[in-house]
Amino acid sequence: MDLKTQELIKKGEMLPLMEEFYTIQGEGAHTGTAAYFIRIGGCDVGCHWCDVKESWDANLHPPTLTDQIVTNAKKYAETVVVTGGEPLMWSLDYITKQLQAKGMKTHIETSGAYKFSGVWDWFCLSPKKTKLPLHKAYEEADELKMIIHNKNDFEFAEEQAAKVNNNCKLYLQPEWSKRDKMIPLIIDYVMNHPKWKISLQTHKYLNIP
Repeated sequence: MDLKTQELIKKGEMLPLMEEFYTIQGEGAHTGTAAYFIRIGGCDVGCHWCDVKESWDANLHPPTLTDQIVTNAKKYAETVVVTGGEPLMWSLDYITKQLQAKGMKTHIETSGAYKFSGVWDWFCLSPKKTKLPLHKAYEEADELKMIIHNKNDFEFAEEQAAKVNNNCKLYLQPEWSKRDKMIPLIIDYVMNHPKWKISLQTHKYLNIP
């Protein structure tokens, strides 16, 4: 990679784009709404159940001009979701300012494990045990989405819920491969702890990206 490309990436004017697509948000507080997804490559959080492990190696995803990504998004959507991989591995100040300048709402889905950047209309925090969020992520979270893979994850979810701000919406989401086993447990848990809501990966049920 040449020095100019490295400098543009450092400024956030290029990003290692894995994919971009217009679809229906399948998870969390904005389930069922149309959005343009920008998936950025690179992640070292290492969730063993991750369903986009092909995103982990940023070197596999070509540096793409951020202005072109913004232009593509504007053709389709009013809301843009920046995800990964782990998007906060990269500077997101430039892309969010450009998106908002064009009248688009900016959402992020992140583990919160890297330095905060970007200007966000909605900040979805999904903490992982392998690499915990930084303090700023807890402060900024509009939505806490906890993935439930086993019974111990309920305790972890409560630990994380204690760290977010009082206005943050709380969601429990079954890990897809364990959904048949975990959904009944999540239903019981939410009924006994009604501060939580259930999030399902509805896009998978609908067979859309």
